Amino acid sequence: MGTRNYIRRESALHSELEALRWAMENMLQHSTCQNFGTNCKDLIAMINEPHAWPNFATELERIETLQICFLDFKITHIPRAQNQISDSLARTTRSFHRKLYFIGCSIPVWLPGSSLT
Repeated sequence: MGTRNYIRRESALHSELEALRWAMENMLQHSTCQNFGTNCKDLIAMINEPHAWPNFATELERIETLQICFLDFKITHIPRAQNQISDSLARTTRSFHRKLYFIGCSIPVWLPGSSLT
C-alpha cells in the first residue's frame, strides 16, 4: 500500500489518474505487484476504454506506457466500505500540510485507527 499527498488537480478523476500513475511507478521500483485496486469505477472505465475519455488523453497515455512494463497488469474495483484502511490512509494524507510519501506492506503506526485490520 502507498500514498502521496498531491496538490488538487482539475478534477477528482485527474487526481485518481495521478495517484494510479504514482502507484504504478513505485511498484515497478519496489515490488513485483501487478494488481491494483480502486474504489473509483470511472478510473477502471478509463483504463479499459481510454479513447472514450479524450479530456484525459495525456494522462491515459502515461498509464498505457506504464502498463507495458507489467507482465500481467490488473486493476479491480474495491468498494470503499471493504477497504477502510486505504480509505483512512488517503483521508489522513490529505490532512498533512507538507509533502508525504508512504510505501509499505504494513499499516503505518501513525495512521489513526490503524487497528482496523
